[in-house]
Amino acid sequence: MPKGSSKRPKGEDASQAARRVVDTVIERSEADAEPESEITPEMRAAAAAFGRIGGRIGGPARAAKLTPKERSEIAKAAAAARWKKPQ
Repeated sequence: MPKGSSKRPKGEDASQAARRVVDTVIERSEADAEPESEITPEMRAAAAAFGRIGGRIGGPARAAKLTPKERSEIAKAAAAARWKKPQ
């Protein structure tokens, strides 16, 4: 990486400078990217299990901190969404 500041090319306007910055960021992110690994059925099952655990913990915790008025508003919005006519 060069030391100090680099000067922009002569005649470059703001949009060209922005494009150059975006190209540089994309170039660096592609260089740093790790090769994609194959997702196995075991990995999917493990992720699903962790999601269920989080749902079992998070749902009751959220419900416990809601006030009755907040719960009512959420229920009304859910009912409205269920009964909304398709467009």
